[in-house]
Amino acid sequence: MMQLNEPVLRNKGQHLTLSERIEIQSMNRQGFSNRHIAKCLGRSHSTINNEIKRGTAQQVKLVNQKKRYTQSYFAETGQAIYAKNREASRKPYKLYQVDKFLEFATHKIKEERWSPDAVVGYAQVNGLFEKHERVCTKSLYRTIDEGLMDLMNMDLLLKLRRNTRKRRVRDHKRVLGTSIDQRPECVNERVEFGHWEVDTVIGSKRKEEPVLLTLVERVTRYTIILKIEGKTEAAVYGAMSQLACLPNASQLFKTMTADNGSEFAGLEACMKGISEVYFAHPYSSWERGTNEKHNGILRRFIPKGSLLSNITSNTIRRINQWMNNLPRKIHNYLTPSDLLYQYISELITT
Repeated sequence: MMQLNEPVLRNKGQHLTLSERIEIQSMNRQGFSNRHIAKCLGRSHSTINNEIKRGTAQQVKLVNQKKRYTQSYFAETGQAIYAKNREASRKPYKLYQVDKFLEFATHKIKEERWSPDAVVGYAQVNGLFEKHERVCTKSLYRTIDEGLMDLMNMDLLLKLRRNTRKRRVRDHKRVLGTSIDQRPECVNERVEFGHWEVDTVIGSKRKEEPVLLTLVERVTRYTIILKIEGKTEAAVYGAMSQLACLPNASQLFKTMTADNGSEFAGLEACMKGISEVYFAHPYSSWERGTNEKHNGILRRFIPKGSLLSNITSNTIRRINQWMNNLPRKIHNYLTPSDLLYQYISELITT
């Protein structure tokens, strides 16, 4: 038993332990006061008062064939009540309440390849589930991490594809045309529709293999994917010429921003009178970050090394439609197709 001259120093707010409750039981039955017990344990006397009150139970003894009732403090009783109260103090995990939402999320992530945030935001904006029937984005990620869904991190779009390498800047490559430094500020700030970033995506490195020409509009994130014959100036020129012939092309394609790949050498001439063309600094892919990010999403369906000659135009079209119908957090979970429709409607009415 602890003595009065051996006070115990404890952190403020630290809960009583089972061993302390056993000490309380022993000293209480020896007739020590609650204040004396508190000093021995280094506790507040109110803590001891409340503990003894909670842990006191009534006993029945048979003496001379008569029942006698006594009340005593029991460490086991105090510990059991403490455990029960602690359990009740925690917010219960509502997995069973959100089961339908998790099924919905599993389908969207696994079959339609949405991100967890897109699932949560889309459900919230469209009122698909009551608030208590769904979880937030952070909780959905945690639920996946804990293995409580039929999903793994490898099923998520970008979680395992973080690039932590430092950027290198090299200056020895020639810029093909007007520098991105001269691009209007309205393009940089994304306040006007009609400004695009353009790039090519290869599958296999075989020379005879076709490639994909990708264009992403900076405001809406609307994506155009075209399968072209190869990574050549002529192939890019032919595809872009078709876009330049669309009705209202000069209003749809106000500017183009490309890298300095040789395939874009004829881009400025192709879009003359339709669109202003700007070129990013050499080896500075982050200056076309929107396009690069969407190329990364495209890689989800067409990994590096794939033979694009084996992928049909219909498949490319379905991937393109999926990307344009993916809800985006930055647009309050509207899709790029929704926003493009709004801009086209305004263009027609004006």
